[in-house]
Amino acid sequence: MKQLMLGNAAVARGLYEAGCCVVSSYPGTPSTEVTEEAAKFDDIYCEWAPNEKVAMETAFGASLAGKRSFCGMKHVGLNVAADPLFTVSYTGVNAGMIIVVADDAGMHSSQNEQDSRHYAKAAKLPMLEPADSAEALAFTKQAYEISEEYDCPVIIKMCTRVAHSQSLVETSDRVEPPMKPYEKNIGKYVMMPGNAIRRHPVVEERMKKLAEFAETTGLNRIEEGTDHKVGIITSSTSYQYVKEVCGDRFPILKLGMVWPLPEQKIRDFAASVSLLTVVEELDPFLEDYCRQLGLALVGKDHFPITGEFSQNLVAEKMGLPVHKGVSLDEAIPPRPPVMCAGCPHRGLFYTLNKNKCTVMGDIGCYTLGAVAPLSAMDMTLCMGGSISGIHGFNKARGAESEGKTVAVIGDSTFMHSGMTGLANIAYNQSNSTVIILDNSITGMTGHQQNPTTGYNIKGDPAGWTPMT
Repeated sequence: MKQLMLGNAAVARGLYEAGCCVVSSYPGTPSTEVTEEAAKFDDIYCEWAPNEKVAMETAFGASLAGKRSFCGMKHVGLNVAADPLFTVSYTGVNAGMIIVVADDAGMHSSQNEQDSRHYAKAAKLPMLEPADSAEALAFTKQAYEISEEYDCPVIIKMCTRVAHSQSLVETSDRVEPPMKPYEKNIGKYVMMPGNAIRRHPVVEERMKKLAEFAETTGLNRIEEGTDHKVGIITSSTSYQYVKEVCGDRFPILKLGMVWPLPEQKIRDFAASVSLLTVVEELDPFLEDYCRQLGLALVGKDHFPITGEFSQNLVAEKMGLPVHKGVSLDEAIPPRPPVMCAGCPHRGLFYTLNKNKCTVMGDIGCYTLGAVAPLSAMDMTLCMGGSISGIHGFNKARGAESEGKTVAVIGDSTFMHSGMTGLANIAYNQSNSTVIILDNSITGMTGHQQNPTTGYNIKGDPAGWTPMT
């Protein structure tokens, strides 16, 4: 059956059709809907984990047991999960394991604009990058096949525009493979130094085989054009912009597998055109690889390294006609985001600002406490950073700051990364005031359950007593 589907929903559908059995994630825009949609399938066990590290370790445990598994997160969440990520590359998997990471070019809801493709290269894992919902579904199913054939997790990189746009997909029935037997294998799964030393060459050999696969897989394809004066290498949403601007005029090497990259395919494509152009958002990941091959090209010397692209931006940088938009004559008043009515943070921030407190903030919608009219936040770094930050601040400034400095953190963020910072305060004894505001929900990403609410992802009672 064909239907319009969000990119994230298409990934969830791919998980269902491929027989995924265990899903563990932490909500983070723009990745959240993958797990929310997967939870609608009764054949898949789904959960919200306290953080992304726990989610990845849970998915690995399910894979080790013999069932296909999944974990999802946004780009900064992959930073949290980096510890197990790098080591599961060494252990490999039993049943297939997929990791979805969703990047946020343009920083619509993020504290930085990092490019997750570097993680695939650094961790020595394959990464697929769909450009629409149909590919999101198909790539998810193929990722499980790659994972099991090459004995490794597969990363699927989404981004805001692919995750949150709709396109046509064709669904099919679920096919759940039988559970793989679990066999104790200390040399493969116990990553003490002596075993890890022997696993590293296995990882390198696997990457060579995956590079050979990248040359022939349909994930990477050449689309012919009528004018070979220019040839374009691109992927993801950049591919969509290029197609809308250029149509079939220029040949395109559309990369669906962005690591490892197909060296010979890229060389042959470059040789077939007069001017090689690489169109990609954020870092020059594809461009740097091509330059290492000795290829002359146009890339970030023309295209920006920050922010999202658009059809008009691509057209302008390629010297093609730019569509003239229509603007309103009336000035539209700005509508900056504000905290929700009834949010427990509002009155607190008013009081903290009135008392001229220094406020160490945290990740969440309550970061809006930094802007007018509240203007009551001095620092926001990362999940849990408020509690660790106030400890360091007070250790540096001593008693003069302790009475006028507070850390503010929400309940879900406290469960995510705040508890260890609080343990550090208690252990190393700074006189620090930490305020945990219980929203009784995970607010910023759309009201998901968390370990403080007493309910699981389906809204059923969970095995944790809500905070009071």
